[in-house]
Amino acid sequence: MKKTVISLSLLCALCACSSSDDDEAKDMSQPIITDQGITANPIDCQVYHRGETIPFNYFFTDDTELGTYNIEIHNNFDHHTHSTSSVECPMDALKQPVKPWVYNQDFAIPTGLRQYDAKINIPIPADIDPGDYHFMVRLTDRAGWQQLKAVAIKITE
Repeated sequence: MKKTVISLSLLCALCACSSSDDDEAKDMSQPIITDQGITANPIDCQVYHRGETIPFNYFFTDDTELGTYNIEIHNNFDHHTHSTSSVECPMDALKQPVKPWVYNQDFAIPTGLRQYDAKINIPIPADIDPGDYHFMVRLTDRAGWQQLKAVAIKITE
């Protein structure tokens, strides 16, 4: 009887340990930021005015599951680049920021989605430095893979 109990206990322990996450498909690819089926906004070289709103709209996809996205806006008064676009926009002269706009916000995507039409209105403060800015979108899937899209925009008075 004692051997039977020990044998059954070992069998149960073996069965419990034999399950593996390796059987599940691993997500090995980045999510995608696209304009598929929508009018994407903003796009390179778009001009906005202080006090207006930027109507953000991009379409996100992933082969497994989307996670979160982040929008960051910062000045480009020093003419740096993020190398995600080959478009060259006309730029203002180099300048030192006095009251530059910095926007950085994280957004959740509902759990379980593989596609998401991201839309949000971002108000532009009326008292910021006008000039060249970068509008950056970082999309992260549930596995942690990330895609970056940076566009050059201009904010005028």
